[in-house]
Amino acid sequence: MKVIMIPSGFKECLDAEEVAVAMGAGAKKFEPFIQTEILPMIDGGEGFAKAIVKIKNGELIHKTVTGPVWKKIDSHYGIFQEGETRTAVIEMAAVAGLKLVPTELRNPLQTTTYGVGELILDALDKQVNKIIIGCGDSGTSDGGAGMAEALGAVFLDEKQNRIAIRSVTDLMKAISIDASALPDRLNDVSIDVACNWKNILCGDRGVARVFGPQKGATAEQVDALSASLDHYAALIEESTGMVVRHAPGSGASGGLGAGLLAFTGAKLHPRFDLIKNYIQIEEKIADADLVITGEGSIDFQTPDGKIPCEVARIAKRYNIPVIAITGTIGRGAENNYKAGIDAYVSIIQYPVTLEKAISKAPRWIKESVECILRQITIGLALADQRISKERIQSHGTSEPL
Repeated sequence: MKVIMIPSGFKECLDAEEVAVAMGAGAKKFEPFIQTEILPMIDGGEGFAKAIVKIKNGELIHKTVTGPVWKKIDSHYGIFQEGETRTAVIEMAAVAGLKLVPTELRNPLQTTTYGVGELILDALDKQVNKIIIGCGDSGTSDGGAGMAEALGAVFLDEKQNRIAIRSVTDLMKAISIDASALPDRLNDVSIDVACNWKNILCGDRGVARVFGPQKGATAEQVDALSASLDHYAALIEESTGMVVRHAPGSGASGGLGAGLLAFTGAKLHPRFDLIKNYIQIEEKIADADLVITGEGSIDFQTPDGKIPCEVARIAKRYNIPVIAITGTIGRGAENNYKAGIDAYVSIIQYPVTLEKAISKAPRWIKESVECILRQITIGLALADQRISKERIQSHGTSEPL
């Protein structure tokens, strides 16, 4: 039996490579000589830059920038060279991710993407001519306004005074955006963004209402956030002529997609469509007997472009069974059966705090994979027994055929 393990990361817990290593260890604990391959799958979130740099033999650039709660942090991005093309890989999770927002400060009205703009400027200083940006695992909901401000965009009030955007509600004070100071160098680079294509900026399915509560927003804060992003979309349209309100991907990473569209000329892509150009997985899946994937939470949102179901859709083309492991099984998880996942299991072994579950995750992932493979072995043994009984009944003898 050949098993390929293609997990996403477990948000705020383990990146995709750490999950994949734990999965592989579980398979080897079951059977040391089992044929396995681990293929960490990145979706633009945590680990995106490091993974691409590793694949492309590039270098990781470390930079001190503004974090999501306005404190300086150590962040990073990657650079690699292919022919005449010098490419930067920026991972928004490494500068404005939820993991970087302390639990007691999780108010998406107050967090910023300013550091994303700082990384873009640093990449431009290093003479790149292409930038790939991964949107995922964000801790912000400012629509990319902080990023735009870092790049040179100026938000103006009714008296044409500059407004410092230090919270999303500051957007409500602005009546226009002056984008004339954005660096001309942005016109010399192509920017591709890997994002959740189904996330939009505004409306009932907008980023404030769908993801605001996940980032710590109360019902009242969700309303305020939604109103601010509606106003922001109107400002963008008036100032740049670009309509981002319902553009596919505009709501990615708390609306960073909208800011990238409006202020950098970026092109947004369904993240799996972009990422699979760098990680070739289809032929590996086609050659496997079983695929094990995983993500920190499986629920009704997983079929909307998340890694487990994207992997499963490929596997179904080759009739390869797919099992997903997860930390949390959420509302609507059963929708994943229709999306190609044949079974899913939680790694949680007994009631624990979130902190305890995070600390035990590597061990529990390992043990879950071992258990899955043992269950499959039982199923195969039962199938063999049934075949043997049917042969005996058919031929009226227990002698070997």
